[in-house]
Amino acid sequence: MATTSKIRPRALVRSSGGPRYAVALAVDALGTGLLRPFLLLYGVTVLRLSAPATGIAMTAGVVVGLVCMPAVGRWLDRGARSTVVAASMLVRVLGVVLLLATPTGHVWLFATAALFLGVGNQAWPAAHAALVATVAHGRERDAALAAGRALRNAGLGIGALLATAALTGGATALQALAAVTGLACLTAAALAWSVHLRAHPAASPADDADDGPAPRMRALLAANVVYVFCLNVPEIALPLILVTQLHASPVWSAAIFVANTVLVVTLQVPVTVLLSRYSRRTVLALAGVVLTASYLGFLAATSLGEGWGAPAVAAVSVVCTIGEIIYAGSATALVTALAPAHAMGRALARFELSMGFGLAVSPAVITALAPHGPAALWGSLGAATLLSASAVATEKQLPRPETDHPRPTTIRCPP
Repeated sequence: MATTSKIRPRALVRSSGGPRYAVALAVDALGTGLLRPFLLLYGVTVLRLSAPATGIAMTAGVVVGLVCMPAVGRWLDRGARSTVVAASMLVRVLGVVLLLATPTGHVWLFATAALFLGVGNQAWPAAHAALVATVAHGRERDAALAAGRALRNAGLGIGALLATAALTGGATALQALAAVTGLACLTAAALAWSVHLRAHPAASPADDADDGPAPRMRALLAANVVYVFCLNVPEIALPLILVTQLHASPVWSAAIFVANTVLVVTLQVPVTVLLSRYSRRTVLALAGVVLTASYLGFLAATSLGEGWGAPAVAAVSVVCTIGEIIYAGSATALVTALAPAHAMGRALARFELSMGFGLAVSPAVITALAPHGPAALWGSLGAATLLSASAVATEKQLPRPETDHPRPTTIRCPP
């Protein structure tokens, strides 16, 4: 099996879509980080909406974004690449414009703005993965996907820090942040579109594997719904446990979140490259085992009670982040390796649907289990994740086997 043993920055940028596309990703992530974590605050503070109404509008935006994913998958399967990425960014620009135009107290216009922001946020990951899968092949693709995630997390984190510093300006500052977000997304869309990358799977030579239907990946997609809970552990589960059960200072939650971001940015690419000697399916199953171990670690840490409980939770959170890094570096890469060229978009759309569903239900599941005690929360998450890891490892061979060989495509891009 081909492996990637070294990290070559220039080759990594090239396999990720090129310098202009890398700049587009950075600008988009930075702008998104300015507003995305504070959208609820914008609705409550600037538009004077109730918190429940604001939350429902934002949830509706996420749900509608998921509903649009099959159409995004079909568009990608017609060969579109950079155009879909740019479109996902432009949709968010429209959402920001509507947000700025919403008068105080108008919940429906805010809901429409949240809808467009949700559509853009849901469409982008699949479009980005399809673009990278067209440019890079084999284990270089895995490293490129990992680099994109690290870059996006860095941009989101920096944007959130800048926005936090600016929040002292109140409602006016939030409106200014929204305007900057719109400009950033517009700039990123122009840069992404200028790459002019398009694939033509239909132009490939006849291949029996590519003539079949898109792989169902039922076990993988079902497992992904559970795996993705790990992304909400630092943001929802740990703050809830630390504050309500261990009565720890909120500083611990903030420190864990910052450490999670730093670890993802610095380790995502090296860990993905290090594990490239193993099959993607094996690595994804390993991620489930590591996450399960971290959940059991949280169970043990919370049993220490006040005093030692918070430091122990912070230590175990590092293990959870390592599991998240392993998961993120293998899951999307496995989908792109399993999917035939003609169905890449639909396969990635299905994967994004499973991820979006998991992210949507995980806050409700976590907050419902937490009041019943640490064993109910961490025991349930651990059991479900270990079962998911087993399902990934034992899933029967799919129509198109995982491969590290490039699939023939026709690509049109500028010199």
